[in-house]
Amino acid sequence: MGIFGRKSNETATTAAAVNPDLAALTGDYTIDPAHTTLGFVARHAMVTNVKGTFQDFTGTLHLDGGDPSKSTATIDVVMDSIETGNADRDGHLKSADFFKTDEFPAMTFRTTKAEALGGDDYRITGDLTILGTTKQLSIDLEFNGAATDPFGNQRVGFEGKAEILRSEWGLTWNAALETGGVLVSDKIKLNFDISAIRNA
Repeated sequence: MGIFGRKSNETATTAAAVNPDLAALTGDYTIDPAHTTLGFVARHAMVTNVKGTFQDFTGTLHLDGGDPSKSTATIDVVMDSIETGNADRDGHLKSADFFKTDEFPAMTFRTTKAEALGGDDYRITGDLTILGTTKQLSIDLEFNGAATDPFGNQRVGFEGKAEILRSEWGLTWNAALETGGVLVSDKIKLNFDISAIRNA
């Protein structure tokens, strides 16, 4: 199956909407924050998951339908926009214990490599910078399709996931539990639902 091919069980109508000619998808896109989610999940007190998102971010994609390895992505996140559903927790995450948003207002990602894994699956690898520390991150992506919305915008969609150890970026704050273990997991799961609009 080709770079942006769809699964064979798609209906003819759906396939026509989301399986355009590869060359037609090649181009530059801007991530649409109104229809994109950048999320994360952390284990809390060893027993439950806390989910959060970033509300303020910008990003770009360059898609190469003929050679996926030439595709690129950039994301810039405003760290003060973190939301977990609890104002006190959000304030703690912005503080010197965690993201130090006064000193490090942004988190950035820049691709250094893109790969087609087969079917609708891809992997991008790049430099993730948090707290001024840059480490490599690989994100597995699934292509969800391409379509023209009612306003005439050509859109592409991807779902992605990755895992990081926050300590590798200097995010080491924690508290020990009386029953053993720690309050916040080192491993953080990252989740992405991306909708991007082709530039005019």
